[in-house]
Amino acid sequence: GRYRRGSAALMAAQEDTRAARGAQAEAAACAYLQRHGLQLVERNYRCTHGEIDLIMREQQTLVFVEVRYRTGTNFGGAAASVDARKQAKLIAAALHYLQRHPGARRQPCRFDVMALAPGAREEAVEWIRNAFEAN
Repeated sequence: GRYRRGSAALMAAQEDTRAARGAQAEAAACAYLQRHGLQLVERNYRCTHGEIDLIMREQQTLVFVEVRYRTGTNFGGAAASVDARKQAKLIAAALHYLQRHPGARRQPCRFDVMALAPGAREEAVEWIRNAFEAN
């Protein structure tokens, strides 16, 4: 039994580290988008369907942003990691948001994916605008 307790503690520590890295990545992505003219509307919007990391506004467009933290340096993996199941959850969460915020319903919307690598220098950010469509 003692190894299981140790592995549970290790898994909890890894989860805490992952959560901290995710929060750092979201903060870095938010700052990056703000430097590029977007305004923060809401961070970590949660509902029964899931969570939207960032909700931003670019002029009249409402932008739902999924933030991915890349441990590797290869580009392309971030968009691919937002598979059809994740897209469906994001779309459902966005619809939930729009139902709760009637004023936002009249705005055009899009889904972006942001991928940040360790150290997240400006050139290490991958921003995929309109990464997928809500059908």
